[in-house]
Amino acid sequence: MDNKEFSKILEQRTRKFAVDVIKLSSELPITPEGKVVRSQLTKSGTSIGANYREAKRARSKAAFANKVRISEGEANETLFWLEVIEEIKWIQKEHLEKAKSEASELLAIFTSISYNTKIRKT
Repeated sequence: MDNKEFSKILEQRTRKFAVDVIKLSSELPITPEGKVVRSQLTKSGTSIGANYREAKRARSKAAFANKVRISEGEANETLFWLEVIEEIKWIQKEHLEKAKSEASELLAIFTSISYNTKIRKT
């Protein structure tokens, strides 16, 4: 698979993940605490793909690397909120597993991209 094909698949994957996170967050309780977690999860889970899409349009390697690092951070934050939801038992563990697995994979992908696009100073 070449870079262009990989990029297209990753963009589709992050968009699907955003939709899945929105659906998952709608299952959270409508309490003050639930609303806070819902907001945080939705923001971080949808931001992964939005920032990656921006990275693809970056005008420089530095701008690309910056947006990829943001996607990496948002994937990590999303995983954090999914773990919190699991510990509180707001949603059944089995229902969270797919989202946690995808968040972990996206985190690994963006960490790898970030590592491989660092601007080397000589």
